[in-house]
Amino acid sequence: MSAHTRIEIHGPEEARFDEILTPDALAFVARLHDQFAHRRQERLHERMRRRLAVENGRDFHFLAETAPVRSDASWRVAGAGPGLEDRRVEITGPVDRESAVKALNSGAKAWGADLEDATSPTWINIIDGQLTLFDAVRRQLAYTDDDGEIRRLHTGELPTIVMRPRGWHLVEKHVKFTDRAGQRQAASASLVDFGLYLFHNAQKLIDSGKGPYFYLPKLEDHLEARLWDDIFTFSENALGLAHGTIRATVLIETISAAFEMEEILFELREHCAGLNAGRWDYLFSFIKAYRERGRQFVFPDRTSITMTVPFMRSYTELLVSTCHKRGAYAIGGMSAFIPDAAKPELTQESLARVSEDKNREVNDGFDGTWVANPALILTARAEFDAVLGSHPNQIERQRPEVQVTAEQLLDVRSLDKVVTDAGVRSNVSVALRYIESWLRGIGAVELENIVADASAAEISRAQLWQWIHYSTVTAEGTRITTESVIAELDEQVRTAERFDGDQFDAAADIVRLVALEEDFPTYLTIPAYAHYLVDISAPEAMAA
Repeated sequence: MSAHTRIEIHGPEEARFDEILTPDALAFVARLHDQFAHRRQERLHERMRRRLAVENGRDFHFLAETAPVRSDASWRVAGAGPGLEDRRVEITGPVDRESAVKALNSGAKAWGADLEDATSPTWINIIDGQLTLFDAVRRQLAYTDDDGEIRRLHTGELPTIVMRPRGWHLVEKHVKFTDRAGQRQAASASLVDFGLYLFHNAQKLIDSGKGPYFYLPKLEDHLEARLWDDIFTFSENALGLAHGTIRATVLIETISAAFEMEEILFELREHCAGLNAGRWDYLFSFIKAYRERGRQFVFPDRTSITMTVPFMRSYTELLVSTCHKRGAYAIGGMSAFIPDAAKPELTQESLARVSEDKNREVNDGFDGTWVANPALILTARAEFDAVLGSHPNQIERQRPEVQVTAEQLLDVRSLDKVVTDAGVRSNVSVALRYIESWLRGIGAVELENIVADASAAEISRAQLWQWIHYSTVTAEGTRITTESVIAELDEQVRTAERFDGDQFDAAADIVRLVALEEDFPTYLTIPAYAHYLVDISAPEAMAA
């Protein structure tokens, strides 16, 4: 490697990969690492420090040192960029070609192109995903269906693309970066995903009347938002883009970020469009943070924790009021149900629940919402249309009556703490079956009539760990132990419909590692990725 070479590619070469992994694009990714890799490491170290503090009894709280930011009524965020003015229904999902064409032809207002939780991060998936986005931006995207028919993008207006890169905690082991000390290490997955997409597509998006927009996942504090804002400014300068061209929507899906929503908006204010209220990741983050803090923090069956339980209601009310106070869009949570013509009663009942959920969101003040399946768009849109009409948002609807305390955000004591045998079986099933598909390169899976991504597996395994740790007894009288969960796991592997190339045995090993051991990995995808999805057998390619 020459003295000026900063990036090495170790992944297999496939058709058209050279269109993404160009020398200039990789040089831009190298510049991002030169400038920001060390700050990423600092933020990850701060996560560890905060995690230990909570485990040792320190509760999350609103920060005293940032009180002036919260009390200053004068500042606002940049808000919607071109093409993001109306976000009433967004569809989100993986970036394979078929999913992308269906999403872009769905009639949604925006497409959340997810390179994180809905994508299994094999090297081929990641670069193919970049190619999918490359073609989508240029309206050249197509796929061939099972009947041999070529499906192309519609000719009319398409949803605005909002790309979701992988989170700060993840690395891309197929890209090696030489740091300032001369040490070679795996590149930041966030910087790889963001850098390649922005470099190739920013100007094309601007020329089309829209812009380079991003969903930022797994942020834990406002200083992580500041890091992203500095990356945006640096990138705009490097690529000759006007300041503020990049817009971001932050996923508030960690418990710590819920206490710093206003500060996150402030740090990103010149690049910020809004915040999104997740569910499974938020609950997973809560369990992860408080898992050692006593039985009072044991959660009941996953499906019983709805968005209307008190602490989740406090979280969403605070998000809407914070967003509208600062001119930001508030985007609601995911409806992941999959309609099934063979189950009309289930479909009718589930669509009614989707309608009820979206009605609650829009009447609470949300400006838009998420669905995972195109068949849910009309149901969701009907609820938002009824309130918004021709208005693109309801930011003018302020919520001064909302006064949420730290105690309310942490109030899980009011939950009905019922854990059932069925809840245990469901968590084992979701964790096992999702991870099995993920190991085969499939990041969004149909499970129990919903579209499941990594967040569903994360909360499922976190609950299993917590229930075992506190010897929880189910409503049926079953004490949950390591042995009982292993027995259930083994039974599900034994009775699974096996096929050539299935990964049930490996998936079961991962479930044991991330749910049944005393140590609790912060994300199951970290060890699973390192042990199963990294392929560096291909000849090394280098780029300056």
